[in-house]
Amino acid sequence: MTRTTPPRPADIAAVFPRLGPLARTATRLHPRPGAPSRQDSSVGGPLLWPSAEPWPHCEGTHWAPDVLPATSPADVRLLREIRSAATSRPPEDRFYTPDESAVVERINAGHPCPAGPVALLPVAQLYVRQVPDLRPPEGADLLQVLWCPFDHPGEIMPRTELFWRSAAAVGSVLTTPPEPAAMQHRGYLPEPCLLSPEQITEYPLTVELDPDLCEEIEAWSVRQKAGALPGSAYEGMEETYYDRELAVSPGWKVGGWAPWSFTDPTTQHCRVCDSPMEPMLTIASREQKTGIASWTPFEDQAAAASSPDAVPPEPTTPTQVTIGDAYNQQIYACPASPEHPHTAQVQ
Repeated sequence: MTRTTPPRPADIAAVFPRLGPLARTATRLHPRPGAPSRQDSSVGGPLLWPSAEPWPHCEGTHWAPDVLPATSPADVRLLREIRSAATSRPPEDRFYTPDESAVVERINAGHPCPAGPVALLPVAQLYVRQVPDLRPPEGADLLQVLWCPFDHPGEIMPRTELFWRSAAAVGSVLTTPPEPAAMQHRGYLPEPCLLSPEQITEYPLTVELDPDLCEEIEAWSVRQKAGALPGSAYEGMEETYYDRELAVSPGWKVGGWAPWSFTDPTTQHCRVCDSPMEPMLTIASREQKTGIASWTPFEDQAAAASSPDAVPPEPTTPTQVTIGDAYNQQIYACPASPEHPHTAQVQ
């Protein structure tokens, strides 16, 4: 099913012509739970991985689960099934059965932290034919993203590895890739999702603009949201109207501008050629901004407006990925060469 972002509430480049040259295209991926194949672009789906190529493992030092016990991919899937079954029952029966409670208790007890290399988990597979804002190296038409399902000392997000390849050159496909025996966070296992890529236009957040233009836009935003209702998304923060409604889209996307929030803007430089790097892939914990409905695709508006305990749930967390406290993991690529090492930040 396609997803269509509603037109922006204002033509901001017409209001502020200085923003025109800063416009960038982004491809919103719109992941939704499904059963993707290896020939599909997906989040958390099976990868078109050559059987002759070793599956990547992480050999780093992994976080020791002193507070939060490690779990396993199989147990995460089982727990999601149990919660979905309980939620689908009538309101008066939405609790675990004795058998379900026993399984949940076992899962919550955790698994030992692995001592050796850990198999990486598939995060995303993106075909260039479906995602126009990808910038592949010559001869490649497929990007595959995997990550380690554990944090590492001093890090607050999973380490990612990127693989560019030609789909036609894959040949024999690995049908049963290895899975880690344990993983740190349940939110590091993406739910298999099909994608509905949609290209849109974005502008930088005010924190990336010249101070004088930033002041003009914030003053304009206050006027736009004058008289915001008590309890609305803008009460006491009307100057954020541009950032929330007009600049950077929420959710998983390729290209566009960075969704700064957790940190202040800092330029990422390529470790090989020192070129300023550009946002390539946003791995998002949420597909919607709290209290902001204008980015919600037309096709999802009815579900988004339904009660929070509706089944299936509103399309806010379709991938069930969580980065930190519901932030984004922003992957940057070198514009001079896609094959140069990427960098990543929590935003």
